[in-house]
Amino acid sequence: MSGVRTARAYELAREAYSALGVDTERVLARLASISLSLNCWQGDDVRGFEGGGDLSDGGLQCTGSYPGKARNAAELRSDLEKAISLIPGRHRVNLHAIYAEHEGGSPPSREGLEPRHFAGWIEWAGERGLSLDFNPTFFAHPMAASGFTLSSPDEGVRRFWVEHGRACRRIGESMGRGQGNPCVVNIWIPDGFKDEPVDRKAFRARLRASLDEILADRYDRSLLLDSLEPKLFGIGSESCVIGSFEFYLAYALETGSMICLDTGHFHPTERVSDKISSVLEFSERLLLHLSRPVRWDSDHVPVLDDELSATARELVRGGYLDRVRLALDFFDATINRVAGWVIGARAVLRALCIALLEPVETLRRLEEQGDYTRRLAMLEELKGMPHGAVWGHYCAGSGVPPGLGWMDEIAAYEATVSSEREGGR
Repeated sequence: MSGVRTARAYELAREAYSALGVDTERVLARLASISLSLNCWQGDDVRGFEGGGDLSDGGLQCTGSYPGKARNAAELRSDLEKAISLIPGRHRVNLHAIYAEHEGGSPPSREGLEPRHFAGWIEWAGERGLSLDFNPTFFAHPMAASGFTLSSPDEGVRRFWVEHGRACRRIGESMGRGQGNPCVVNIWIPDGFKDEPVDRKAFRARLRASLDEILADRYDRSLLLDSLEPKLFGIGSESCVIGSFEFYLAYALETGSMICLDTGHFHPTERVSDKISSVLEFSERLLLHLSRPVRWDSDHVPVLDDELSATARELVRGGYLDRVRLALDFFDATINRVAGWVIGARAVLRALCIALLEPVETLRRLEEQGDYTRRLAMLEELKGMPHGAVWGHYCAGSGVPPGLGWMDEIAAYEATVSSEREGGR
C-alpha cells in the first residue's frame, strides 16, 4: 500500500512541477548521474589498519564510543556495502592511506606504500562496480608529532612525507587505470602553529617545494586528479595554518590542480556555497568535502540545513555539476556509523534533488529583467512544493526504502552483524 501512496504522491508532484515548467523525469535522470564519494573513515573513527595510531598526532579528534565499529578491512567493507545498499544512485568510496592491508607482521611504512597494499580494495570495488578515490595520510604518525610534515624544517621529516605523497599518487593512478575513470588524490596536511610564528614565509616556501616534488611525476588526468585541501585552523594550529586557502588556491591555479573546499574548514561566518562560483570562474574543477560544522570543523553528519541547501542550489544554478567532485568527510562515533553514512549521503542527494526541481531558467530570466519581487515570491513558493514526493519516488525507483524504512535494515544489521564485534551490544 505504501508503494501505491508513493506512486500517487509522485504523480501529483509531477503535475505541480510541470505547471512551473519543470520535468521531474529529467530531474531524476540527472540526479541518478551524480556520484558521491563515501568516506571510509566514518566506519572506524579514522583508525585505519596500522595498529593504533594516535589521531592527536596531526590535530584530529573523533568523539563518541558507539559500539560495533569496524576493526578490519572485511568489516569495513561489509559496513560500506550495507550503507551503499540504502543510498539511491551509484557512488564511490574514498580511502585514506592508513587503510592499506598487509599480511601479518608490521604494516608497511607510509613512504613505501604500493598499489599491492590496496589490491583487496581494488578487487572489491571492481566486483561491485564501484570506483575509488584516495588520500595520503599526513597525521596519526610519529613523524607528524611535531605538527609539521611537508613544511617541516627537519629535512628527514620533510623527505619522509614527500615520498609518502609520491607513493600515494602512484596508488591513485593505479586505481584510476583499473576502474577506467580518474581517481581523485586529495592532499591535506596538519602543519601549523599554536601561537603566532615569526617566519611564515620559510614554512610556506618549504611546503611549495615539497608539493613541487610530489607533483613532478606526471600522470594522465584521465586516471588521476590532484587536489589540495586548505584549512582555517586546527587543534594545535590555531594561529597559523601553513596550507591556507589563499596558498592552495594560488598553487592550484598555477599547477592546474583542484582545490578542495571542505565545508568545515572555514570561519563560521563564511559560506562555502558563496566561494564555488568564484573558484570555478578560474579553475576547471573543484572538489567539495561535505560535513556539518556545528562548531567550526566538528565533522558532524550532513543534514538538510541552510548551507547544504545553498551549496546544492549553487551547483545546479551555475551548471557546475559536471565540474565538481562531491565527497563526504565526517566521523561521528556517537551514533551508528553505518546509519551516519546513509543519513549524510541521503541529505546531500535530497538537497540536490530539491535544487534540480527549481525552474532555474524562469528565475534567471526574472533576475535579468530586474523583477526581484516576482523572483522572491517564486523562491518562497518553491519552499512549499512537494519535493518530498519526488525524492520518495526516486528512492523507491532506485530500490532503496523511502522515508525511514531503511532504519529497519540498519537495526537488523546491527543486531546480527556489528553487535557481534568486540565492544558491541
